Order: sequence, then C-alpha cells, then structure tokens
Amino acid sequence: MISDPNVWLITGTSTGFGRRLVSLVLERGDRVIATARSVQRIQDIPQSPNLHLLELDVDSGTDVIKQRVNEAAKVWGRIDVLVNNAGIGWPGLLEECGTELMMKQFRTNFFGVLDVTNAALPYMRERRSGTIVIIGSRSAWRPELKVIHRPSTKNTTAMGETLAVEVAPFNIRVLIVEPGAFRTENIYINKFDTWTNPIPDYDDIRASANAMWGSIHGKQPGDPVKAMKIIVDVVKGEGVAVGREWPLYLILGEDAERDVRNKCAKILGHLDEWQDVIRDVNL
Repeated sequence: MISDPNVWLITGTSTGFGRRLVSLVLERGDRVIATARSVQRIQDIPQSPNLHLLELDVDSGTDVIKQRVNEAAKVWGRIDVLVNNAGIGWPGLLEECGTELMMKQFRTNFFGVLDVTNAALPYMRERRSGTIVIIGSRSAWRPELKVIHRPSTKNTTAMGETLAVEVAPFNIRVLIVEPGAFRTENIYINKFDTWTNPIPDYDDIRASANAMWGSIHGKQPGDPVKAMKIIVDVVKGEGVAVGREWPLYLILGEDAERDVRNKCAKILGHLDEWQDVIRDVNL
C-alpha cells in the first residue's frame, strides 16, 4: 500500500537551507508549501504540481501568521511537517547595540518560530501526527564575537526541548537542528554594527569581530545540500536514518560537533570541580 505524500510547510525558502530543502523534498515525492516574506522572491523555484508558493512573514504577528498557516493547511488538507527555517543575523556587541537590535532578531529567530509552530500545531494535534523541525545554530553552544547577538536569539534549543515534551502525547515529533558553518547565501549580508553606540573600550574587540565577520562568506566548510538531504532522511526515516532512533537533536558539521562537545565537557568539568559545593545545600 502506497501512503499519501507528506505535506511540508517550510519557512524562509528564498535562499539558503530553505531553498535547497524545497527541491530535495519534491525530489522525494512529497508536497511542499514554500514560503517567504515576498512570493516574488520564490517565483523562480521550478514549478511542480506538488509545490505551492505562499507569502509568510514570520515577523507579522500571531494573528496574521495564523491566517497564513490556515491558508497553507487548506492547500492539501493538512500539514505533516513544519520546518522553521527563516532567520536573520545582525551582528554587534551587546553593550553597544543594546536591546533594540536584540529584539529585532528575537522577533524573527525565536518568537517567529513559536508563532508559526503554534499556528500549525492544531492541524497536527487533530491528526495525532506531525513533525516540527527547528533549524537553530551551533552558535547557541559557542558564543562568538563575530555574531554576538545571534547566539541568544537562535538558542531555540530549550524551546524545542519543552515543545517536544508537550506534544509527545499527540504523536508529534520535534527535531532541533543545530548546524555549523554552511556555504549558503545572504547569511553574512548584514554588516557588523559599528555605528549605533561605539564605545572606545571595545575598539579592538569590535575591529577584530568585524574583520572576522567579513572574512567568512565563501569559506564555510559545510555543504548545505548534504545537510538538507540528512534532514529529509531523518524526517522520512530513510537513507542515513534507517535503523536509528529518532534524534531530538541533529548536530550537523564537524565544527558544530566540536563546539557541542567542548561546551558539554566544560559543564561536566564545572560539576566535578564544584561537586561538594553543589551538593551541600540541602536542609
């Protein structure tokens, strides 16, 4: 018996991971609702009877997003897989940029993810089936000067972990993807903020971080097509995922693996060093 193709709703498909994921999902016989802030930016995706284009700005707020996701659900009657891929990066130093730049990124990278997810969940709960994919960043495991605002706003790990517990009774799975540096377009398009509130004490740090930010594009080690193929494999239980248990976390890239291992080792080291103090607090 041949099952119906899955219906994927993917945000941020104009470039990068999202654009590649659309093509790979279609190649595997599934259906895709590809979204972007402007439909004009995705008109060049090769047409297919299994492809539907939809305008969806993840910054547009709860009500508008709910309306858009409702439209998406009507296309093929359901949403099986939601991929929260849309994101932005505005690099700058915390004290210099303050809360305004941070809130701008949280609106897209964190609250936008939650708004889209909450809009899609009723359709998955109704069917008692679904998959939520959250594409975050290894920056959550390794704060970096060159993207000092990004680690906080892309740290959707805790949200994904909590969501996984809440939706498990409805047979809905969560996949937290944390990629390292991949050679995608536009990720470094925004300039490092050197003008909002320059503080002389940070001149050297800012100059170093700005130079690093400007030197990365085109030198990232990761192949975005390979990464997206793995996501499709995991969601569909095919290819590299055959015979493996569902991973709540999907770390992609040797650099990401290194950073996660280093962070875990650092925390375990602190626990060992301070074990007597940690445990000596009970009544």
